[in-house]
Amino acid sequence: MKPGLRPGATGELTWTVDPTMTITLGNPPAVTVFSTPNLVLLLERAAREALRPFLDPDEESVGIEVQVEHTGPAALGEDVRAEARVTDCDGRKVAFTVRATAGGREVGRGTHRRAVVPTAKLAENLRRATGAPAPVPSPAAPPAPERVRFTVAGGIATATFHRPAALNAVDAQMTTEWEQIVAWLAAHPEAARVLIVTGAGDAFCAGDDLKELPALGEDEARQLSLRQARLWLALEQLPQPVIAAVNGAALGAGCVAAVAGDFRIAAHGATFGMPEIRVGWPPGYGLAQLVGLVGKARALELCLTGEPIPATRAQEWGLVQEVVPAARLLPRARELAARLLAQPAEALRATKRLLHATEGALPRLTHRAETEAYVRCLFQPDAREGLAAFAAHRRPKFEGR
Repeated sequence: MKPGLRPGATGELTWTVDPTMTITLGNPPAVTVFSTPNLVLLLERAAREALRPFLDPDEESVGIEVQVEHTGPAALGEDVRAEARVTDCDGRKVAFTVRATAGGREVGRGTHRRAVVPTAKLAENLRRATGAPAPVPSPAAPPAPERVRFTVAGGIATATFHRPAALNAVDAQMTTEWEQIVAWLAAHPEAARVLIVTGAGDAFCAGDDLKELPALGEDEARQLSLRQARLWLALEQLPQPVIAAVNGAALGAGCVAAVAGDFRIAAHGATFGMPEIRVGWPPGYGLAQLVGLVGKARALELCLTGEPIPATRAQEWGLVQEVVPAARLLPRARELAARLLAQPAEALRATKRLLHATEGALPRLTHRAETEAYVRCLFQPDAREGLAAFAAHRRPKFEGR
């Protein structure tokens, strides 16, 4: 730890209450309020903020004790402000008083203790507790997966969805390959300074592989959806600027992948859509990012009707920055990549990081609620009918209950 931590040091954090932080009470439902687990989490995070300036790069703080009273309600959309104040420092263990307010009124108070530990020790303890294998260092050479073609040349990385016979649909294997690529890129920001994402054949990416879904159990479906949600969020948070060169249909997961980019250039024949509703479930991830780009009304139109939109309308809505002839798509993406390479590298990465930080916590939290809603619907009769209709190339006949 760095010197200087004393009683009286404070950390502050404010969260806007979103739907993932609430509990609905009453039968029938009468009121929706900030939940106690999220209040505790907010207060713990405020204490973590108080310690952050005093940690060395290889250290982190972890909660070891918390006692909190939930003293008042906070409504959906309200700002809840937490303050953690250091009361005692005992070596690497630090005690706090914590308090939360909303609209000037107290909603929670209590005490909290945190320990400062080396992150390597945390990782080793977790591996011992779970039996997980030790992490494999990221290789110096770029990965060479099968279903996502990946190349790096002249500081520009190109990742191509490569299942053209399946319209580049994302299955479990492709998910793993994308995870490997994103991990490599995160570890090698100097070797690859810009990323271009595109698709092979006629599609950019037609979404998740529906042929794979019927064989998944509920837990398998949940874990795969959470992995994919974290994957596209990690793609968005890469230090490299990401250019989505959308050559064809970008539907469902494909639309989410495009939205994860910092730039979206589309061919004239490209389409964008969130068609999950047509087969019986809501999108499993990506809604917060979609709303951030096109607004709530247009996101509702895309997701509730399932109707795709052409590239020109996507540009009008702010989903796409530029529409070009198909033959110009990759050359245009490379021109933009070259312009980005000419910028100062560290300033470029820092600017991207700061701009994404202004989005707050919502995109980082909502994917859990989205995944739960998706999995719940996936195992209902209407979704089974949707999958059967997809396999039989016919219109589904939903029960409509």
